[in-house]
Amino acid sequence: MSSPPETIPISHLARAAYCPRQLYYARRDDDHAPPEVDAVRELASEYDALRTAADRRLQERPLAVSPATYRSNLAALAERDDYGRLVDPALRNVVLYGRDCHGVAHKVLESAGDDEDAPPPTPTVVSPGDPPPRGVWEPQRVRAVAIAKALAWERGRAIPRALVEYPSHGVVRTVRLTTRNKSAYRRTLWTVRSMQGVPSRIRDEAKCEACDYRTACGTKTRSLKTMLGLG
Repeated sequence: MSSPPETIPISHLARAAYCPRQLYYARRDDDHAPPEVDAVRELASEYDALRTAADRRLQERPLAVSPATYRSNLAALAERDDYGRLVDPALRNVVLYGRDCHGVAHKVLESAGDDEDAPPPTPTVVSPGDPPPRGVWEPQRVRAVAIAKALAWERGRAIPRALVEYPSHGVVRTVRLTTRNKSAYRRTLWTVRSMQGVPSRIRDEAKCEACDYRTACGTKTRSLKTMLGLG
């Protein structure tokens, strides 16, 4: 199955939500996520085993917090109603094609029951980065909405929410398809579709401080991965 030519990679939307100029350089250089991202994402398939893992074992894994904090976070995660489906999802790493964009849902959580009566499925995005104190960073919110919309297009039913997993912290956050979140998605989609040439520089020094393209970009500030979820 091939993607319709007019659809946009969902990863491009996440980059553009952070900074359109960063997307421009990533496209130019055919930049992809570094290999260590896969090691962090693998944690999302091991929550059950890691809940009771000893410090030594946890210290060998790419965690962003101490072993004690990680076990505590996973204990809280296990209280979720959908925990069983998080550790044993119906689908993993499934490519979804929506009307406007295409990309990978790292998990799709299904509920038991007849097709018409069962609650809608929930897609997840697994982020290798750090969560904000509350909620989800905007690039990941845009990505989550895009994944939910792509799944809705394939299933022919509304998908009211998606999840963003931060496995190096053992934290999972919900992104609902609210008016605000859908507006951010549509705004980013328009930005990507309308890009011609190099976009204007953003005026946000905090975002530039983590950016691998800051030298090529020519900004007079400093470095970009954390809020994109790659830091």
